[in-house]
Amino acid sequence: MAWLNRLVLPIMRLQASSYRRRSRSQEQPRMMDFPGVLLTTVGARSGKTRTSPLGGFPDGPDAWLVVASAGGGAQHPGWFFNLARNPDQVWLEVGKRRLRVRGELLRGERREQALARIAAISPRYAGYQSKTDREIPIVRLTPAA
Repeated sequence: MAWLNRLVLPIMRLQASSYRRRSRSQEQPRMMDFPGVLLTTVGARSGKTRTSPLGGFPDGPDAWLVVASAGGGAQHPGWFFNLARNPDQVWLEVGKRRLRVRGELLRGERREQALARIAAISPRYAGYQSKTDREIPIVRLTPAA
């Protein structure tokens, strides 16, 4: 897995830099065909700070939905484990705005409704579940108190 990190981490850093350059206001930039955010977590094993560019779907005032899809991969993405292990060390960037957030894992009907709203904005998310046996987590992020 170390070789994969050596390949992926520089790409993610470039994407995060690009996001920050395009973020000229409080407005949320788009990445590909969806609204983008940067999620910063602390590594579950490494303890290092990691920033992941993700689709971040507005869910009311000061709330966003993120999907731990890994493109329909067999395993949850690293940021999901990091968030679970260090829930009090999570930050979200939306445009120029940076805030500490807490995550709530959606389940059951709330998860299904959230996925439907996300797929209406970016249809690619609708197909990810059919690519894997795991239930793809959806996390609702809100400002931490």
